[in-house]
Amino acid sequence: MPAETASETVSVTGWGRTAPTVARVIRPRTYPEAVAAVRDCGARGGIPRGLGRAYGDAAQNAGGTVIDVTALDRIHVVDADAGVVLCDAGVSLHRLMEVLLPLGWFVPVTPGTRYVTVGGAIAADVHGKNHHVSGSFARHVSSFELLTADGTVRTVRPDSPLFDATAGGMGLTGVVLTATVRLQPVETSLMSVDTERAADLDDLMARLTDGDHRYRYSVAWIDLLARGAATGRAVLTRGDHAPLDALPPRARRAPLSFSPSRLPAPPAFLPDGLLTRTGVGLFNEFWYRRAPRARSGELQRLSAFFHPLDGVPHWNRVYGRGGFVQYQFVVGHGREEALRRIVGRVSARRCPSFLAVLKRFGEADPGWLSFPRPGWTLALDVPAGLPGLAAFLDELDEEVAAAGGRVYLAKDSRLRPDLLAAMYPRLDDFRALRAELDPRGVFVSDLARRLNLQEPA
Repeated sequence: MPAETASETVSVTGWGRTAPTVARVIRPRTYPEAVAAVRDCGARGGIPRGLGRAYGDAAQNAGGTVIDVTALDRIHVVDADAGVVLCDAGVSLHRLMEVLLPLGWFVPVTPGTRYVTVGGAIAADVHGKNHHVSGSFARHVSSFELLTADGTVRTVRPDSPLFDATAGGMGLTGVVLTATVRLQPVETSLMSVDTERAADLDDLMARLTDGDHRYRYSVAWIDLLARGAATGRAVLTRGDHAPLDALPPRARRAPLSFSPSRLPAPPAFLPDGLLTRTGVGLFNEFWYRRAPRARSGELQRLSAFFHPLDGVPHWNRVYGRGGFVQYQFVVGHGREEALRRIVGRVSARRCPSFLAVLKRFGEADPGWLSFPRPGWTLALDVPAGLPGLAAFLDELDEEVAAAGGRVYLAKDSRLRPDLLAAMYPRLDDFRALRAELDPRGVFVSDLARRLNLQEPA
C-alpha cells in the first residue's frame, strides 16, 4: 500500500449504532490506491464502505479492513441531453442533486436519505417511494467498474451474473469504482404532494392499491401504537415532480434551485429511555391529528418530501447510547393477512416506534440478494434496548419467512442464518459466484460472517 494512503484503526458501526467493532480503515484517493488497499486487506479481509448509512453490520469488519471509498468522489461526465451521469462510486446522492438539478435532472431512485454513495446505492440496491413505478437503483445503472479480489477492474453490465450478484450484494463481490446512471427529467425542484389520512390498516392498503398508479411516489407513515379499530391508522403521502406551470410566479424565477434546510444536531449522547411508549404515543397522536384529512397539490421542497430526517444531523442519537434497530420486511401480494398479523403483534406489544412506513413494491429487479419483490414492505425503528426485542423480532422473522417474504440486509443486524435461504432463493448462486470470484475470501464483513454469505452450501 502506498505510504501516503490514509489509514487508521477506529471503532466502526452502522447507523443504528448497535454493534460497534474495531477495524483498520483505509481511505484510497485514487484507483491505484484502491487496488493497493484490496491487496493489503490482510487475513481478516476487507469490505467497502460509503457514508455509513447501512443500519446494521453490512459495512463493518471486526479485526479486519474497511475500505472507505468516499474520497473517490469525482463526477466525470454529465450528458445533459441524454440524461446520463458517469461518476465515482464515492459520490453521494446529495452531491448529484446539487449538480444535476440545475440541469433539469434528478436521481432515478433515492432512499430516505440522500447521504448515501452511488456505490452504496448499488451494493444495497436501494429503493425509494417510487419502486412501484421505477424499481430499485440498479435498474437505472447502465454499467459500473468493479475492482475484484484479484486486483482486476472489470466493466460490468446488466444481464450478467456479476451484475446480478453485485446489485444488492452488500459489497461482497468487490469495490465499485465508477458507475453510469440514467437520470429522471424534472422541470422544477419542488414536489406536488397529496396527503390523506387512513383510518386503519385495511383502509390504508385499499387506498394504496386503488390509487398508487396515479403517482410516481407514494409512502405512508403508520401509527404502530394505535390499537383496536384504529390499528394501522396512517398518513398517506403521494406526489410527483411539480411542473413549471404549477409554481407561483416568484418560484419560477429559480425553479430548479436546491437548498435543503438543516437543523442543529442533537447532543452527542441523549439519556436512554426518552422514547417511552407514552412519549411516542403522544407524538403519534399529534402527528396523525395534525395531518389533513385530504389535501391536494401542496408544493413541497424535495428535501422535505424525500429526506425529512436529513435536516437533523446525527438524528440516530435520539435513541440513546444503546442505539436502535430498524426492522424492514416485505411480503408478497396475496399475503396481506401476514402483514395484518405482524402489524397487530407490533401494536399489541406496544413497540415505541415513531418512524414506521409502509409502501407497495412493484416488479422485482434481478439482483440475487436484492430486497424488493412485488408486495408490501413495512419498516419500523425501535430502541435496541427494548426488553425481549431480540426474541420478538426472531418470531417476526419466522412469520415473514413462512409467508415467502424477506428482511432487508442493508438494515439487518440480527437475522438468524438458518432463515436466509428461505428468504433469498438465489443465495446458493451468490455463494457459488463468490467462491469462484474470490476464493481467498478477500471481501468479507461482519454481516457476511454472521449469515455465512461467503461459503457455498
